[in-house]
Amino acid sequence: MDDPTMPSKKSVAPTPALTAEQFKTSVVKHLRTTLGTYEEKASKQAWNKALAAAINEFVFEGVSRTRKTHANVGARAVHYLSLEFLMGRLMSNNLQNLGLYSVAEEALKSLGLEIADVLEEEPDMALGNGGLGRLAACFIDSMATLSIPAVGYGIHYEHGLFRQEFHKGRQVERPDQWREFGNPWEICRPESAQVIKLYGYVETVYEQGKLSKVWHPGRTIRAIPWDIPVVGYGGQNVNVLRLWESRADKFFDWDVFNSGGYVDAYSESVEAETISKVLYPNDETDAGKELRLIQQYFFSAASIADVMRRYKAANGEDLANFAKLNAMQLNDTHPAIAIPELMRVLVDEENFAWDEAWAMTRETFSYTNHTLLPEALEKWSLKLIEKVLPRHMEIILEINSRFLTQEVETMWPGNNDIKRKLSIVEEGAEQMIRMGNLSVIGSHTVNGVAQIHSDLVKKDLFPEFDALWPNKFVNVTNGITPRRWMKACNPRLSALIEQHIDTDWPRYLEKLTGLKPLADDQAFQDSFMAVKHENKVDFVKEIKTLTGVDVSADAIFDVQIKRLHEYKRQHLNLLHIMALYRRVLIDPNYDMHPRVFIFGAKAAPGYKIAKEIIFAINKVAEKINNDRRINDKIKVVFLPNYRVSLAEKLIPAADVSEQISLAGKEASGTGNMKLALNGAITIGTMDGANIEIAEEAGSDNVVIFGMEVDDVVALKNKGYHPADYYRSNEELKAVLDWLEGDFFTPGEPGLLAEVKRNLVESDPFMVLPDFESYCEAHQKIDALYRDKKAWAKAAILNTASLAKFNSDRSIQDYAQNIWHVKGVEAKS
Repeated sequence: MDDPTMPSKKSVAPTPALTAEQFKTSVVKHLRTTLGTYEEKASKQAWNKALAAAINEFVFEGVSRTRKTHANVGARAVHYLSLEFLMGRLMSNNLQNLGLYSVAEEALKSLGLEIADVLEEEPDMALGNGGLGRLAACFIDSMATLSIPAVGYGIHYEHGLFRQEFHKGRQVERPDQWREFGNPWEICRPESAQVIKLYGYVETVYEQGKLSKVWHPGRTIRAIPWDIPVVGYGGQNVNVLRLWESRADKFFDWDVFNSGGYVDAYSESVEAETISKVLYPNDETDAGKELRLIQQYFFSAASIADVMRRYKAANGEDLANFAKLNAMQLNDTHPAIAIPELMRVLVDEENFAWDEAWAMTRETFSYTNHTLLPEALEKWSLKLIEKVLPRHMEIILEINSRFLTQEVETMWPGNNDIKRKLSIVEEGAEQMIRMGNLSVIGSHTVNGVAQIHSDLVKKDLFPEFDALWPNKFVNVTNGITPRRWMKACNPRLSALIEQHIDTDWPRYLEKLTGLKPLADDQAFQDSFMAVKHENKVDFVKEIKTLTGVDVSADAIFDVQIKRLHEYKRQHLNLLHIMALYRRVLIDPNYDMHPRVFIFGAKAAPGYKIAKEIIFAINKVAEKINNDRRINDKIKVVFLPNYRVSLAEKLIPAADVSEQISLAGKEASGTGNMKLALNGAITIGTMDGANIEIAEEAGSDNVVIFGMEVDDVVALKNKGYHPADYYRSNEELKAVLDWLEGDFFTPGEPGLLAEVKRNLVESDPFMVLPDFESYCEAHQKIDALYRDKKAWAKAAILNTASLAKFNSDRSIQDYAQNIWHVKGVEAKS
């Protein structure tokens, strides 16, 4: 049944807007007139920019068409606030969504160019770290595809996270110069710049019988918007991702310069530009914490000012319908400061009474929770907020006071314990502001991102809030866009699928169920696995280029790609690799199918144990990959600088998808969805979206291991002692003891000992209790892979069963149940 909030269901498979010859003419024209070069002299980078310019003729016309349509309709709009948008490369995606990929391929071929070589010249947009940012990118793709009036808001990072290198096995962070040669997809909109206030003091003013507050800032910064078009599938609707760049309000001091202070003249500019310099500055120092808070306020305040500007341009000064026409989604707690910012604007600048402003604010905001980990629920020092945002601190305290004395007291009269738990202010040696509590209190709806996660949010994280507002908490299971994560990144598999089902499956992913009857068909199995093998052959070359390691495409490609964090348990994977290695050393005839273990992950610069895990994996890999005794049965590669474009090459080649977080810790995951959609078999715990993938694909087509949530809770309550597991399992003890000596670090004993100490002495994410079950699960993987027919069937059923995990379905859930918006298709 069609969703009534969406445009009518019809075939939206894009059709080419012009011929290959016409497109070739456009590319050559831009090569000559936009770039000032010619065919015989042009570099691949020049061809890349000329191709982008030709594509942009359609993209920016689509932006104009979509904006005009939305302005004329006056529908409710969505504003998606996220500190990350992990966009990756846009050229291939834009070509696919516009229906121009084959046209461009043919046009370039006639010019003596391979499209893959030209596409490779595009740098990744370094605007995110991991799942949070990639989810945001998928969501804005789906909003455009579903014709939802929407703007994504974030920060225009100069360097993004960091470019990861390895030096003697250790992670080294380098600047990611993604904009070094410009970005053809973005356009600066200086006419929409905003001035952002910081520091200063608050004055209480009494005028005309009324008390009011006036914030006198100590510093102002300009927020300059850069717009990146987001092309919906079919190309009819093109929304915008608006990213804010920080600049000094007064960026050059002539008087200082003329008096000889050549460097000091730029100091204010340099300090201001630091705000949008990098994603997640190290917050181990007070200065780092302050910068991160300023980043969050900077983009939140600029975004609210922008929304207010556009509302008034369309509706005048009357804000009565502001909340009815604007939905704001907080993607995690990073933009939570937007709640008191909107209150400040409404109360201080627009002269609303508190209660009316608060009702409007709650009607406007909704909040997505992405984690159950306490350290990921942000807290800021009250003193820090008071220093940087003095008026906001007053507003937060007023929100909290009214909430506790009115709503909490009414529900639990006289219960100070519950008040302490629900308060935005956490008491202690230093008062802290709980941004998670602020997000819940200031939003009309809170959603988790997988059913088990949403249940645990209500049961374990916010049970009292759920009791207070039983209808506030809902679930929206995450999704991925199949346009990028199969059609664009896996063209061989896409072409095979289109031989058997309708070509508009990238828009209506439920059509993949048409592959299920073919899961037992020998010819289709052969074709499906042939595609997988060709993808693996391609990636063998990529591994050699990036790491220098030779691997075989006939081996099982076992993949764990995600942010490096203890709860994702890359070190559990490492212990199993070491166990396999030990078995082969003890018995050279040990029966196992050759396996290539592939890692891709970045660790936060200040996350010591995560960086130690990377170092340990690299040192173990170095030893195993050069040990001729194991006859290439095991290879281990850690791909440097994991990013979207690398994932697009690896995911189509993956046989096994490692999703091994401790049950109850992974909110959802989206890498699990991408890998399964492309025919990888999940080995995982009953955690996050793994549970729903198992339900959709069938329990026989995934391999589940380890403790479930109730088991984890029971073990914690009983008292978990990791050393007991270490002593009771001979194999586990042996591989952990290896880390303490110099077997993997010849002549330098103890270099890997920190990983062992972490596991044996604390093991916060219970790696050791799941080790034995995990090893048994891998034996099941080995046996299944040897049964070629059974493996092919399981892989096909994974691909055929993943329609639920389409980000279009996620956005339909948001649109219907949270935002209450409808799709508005742009008119030509």
